[in-house]
Amino acid sequence: MTDTQTFSADVYAQRLHAAQKAAADKGIDLLLIGTGPDFAYLTGSWVSSHERLTVLVVPQQGNAWIVAPNTDITDIKAAPVDELDVELRGWNDGENPYEFALRGAGDGLGKVALGQSLTADHVLRFQALLPHASYELATYALAELFTRKDEAEIAELRKAGHAIDAVHAQVPQLLQAGRTEAEVAHELEKLILQEHSVIDFVIVGSGPNGANPHHSFSDRVLAEGEPVVVDIGGTLPSGYHSDCTRTYVVGGDISKAPQDFQDAYAVLADAQAAARAAAHPGSTAADIDAITRQAISAAGWGDYFVHRTGHGIGLSTHEEPFIMEGNDLALEEGMAFSIEPGIYLEGKWGMRLEDIVVLTNDGYESLNQAPRDVR
Repeated sequence: MTDTQTFSADVYAQRLHAAQKAAADKGIDLLLIGTGPDFAYLTGSWVSSHERLTVLVVPQQGNAWIVAPNTDITDIKAAPVDELDVELRGWNDGENPYEFALRGAGDGLGKVALGQSLTADHVLRFQALLPHASYELATYALAELFTRKDEAEIAELRKAGHAIDAVHAQVPQLLQAGRTEAEVAHELEKLILQEHSVIDFVIVGSGPNGANPHHSFSDRVLAEGEPVVVDIGGTLPSGYHSDCTRTYVVGGDISKAPQDFQDAYAVLADAQAAARAAAHPGSTAADIDAITRQAISAAGWGDYFVHRTGHGIGLSTHEEPFIMEGNDLALEEGMAFSIEPGIYLEGKWGMRLEDIVVLTNDGYESLNQAPRDVR
């Protein structure tokens, strides 16, 4: 990422301490975190060393250290890392960075937690040096830390929600008969960049294209009264993401849309509203998914709801908690996730309604306020 902004060094110091404590409580001797969202969460740095190893090493006790190519040390120092009690260990091509990373980690390491961004080539080299250790994903070991957003993170997600709402406010005027999906998408890209530093994705799915949940956009020409799924997201300079879907009708008059679409959208909106109302600490991810699925199935559209109800969001667009059947994760205050049921009728139309919510002590706050009715 470029043009990033970070929190104060105190925030990252607290996060590193919390990660170390959480790992120790689970009997983890060593955390090895590669570059990406988890590394940025703990250090403020979005440095990328490509195939070369850059890793944050957090022992069970004592200060953490970072091993990185000497070519990237300056970039790492530009983040709050230089103000933390974190040792920087540079290495040059031809040296063994894996040995550098484990130097001082102690003998007899029993349990090591690996960041999910570490690729197999790095993992295999660590395993060769620590053949008797057991390994698990740091994503799960530190799940409570990563999934429960602090006030600073919630403030950024709130900004992201407002930013993407501002883009959605301009969508109806873009959806005019005779324009192509691609023309609308290019306009949306410009609007996203007015509110964000990076475009994450743009979906403009008109008519039958809307029945593909992951359609992007094409040269298909919009026609009056056609349903259009618009799913857009971007990244703020802080690295936090927006993600919001609304369903529209070309020309803005829902009465010109197919009758089965009108009937189904009323079901979808009620199901999404019921799920939002049920979002509170103590519910499980599976509970929220079941509420949307049962409401849509009861109306006869269950076979056309083909994906999970939602996903967590933060420094990654998709992260825990995943709002889906079988995920019995108990939801807690500070968790942020999407609620986005959809109905997709192949060959005809699709619809999706998505809001990002964050759980409060007794309910939820919707970070998206764009109108939910079809416009």
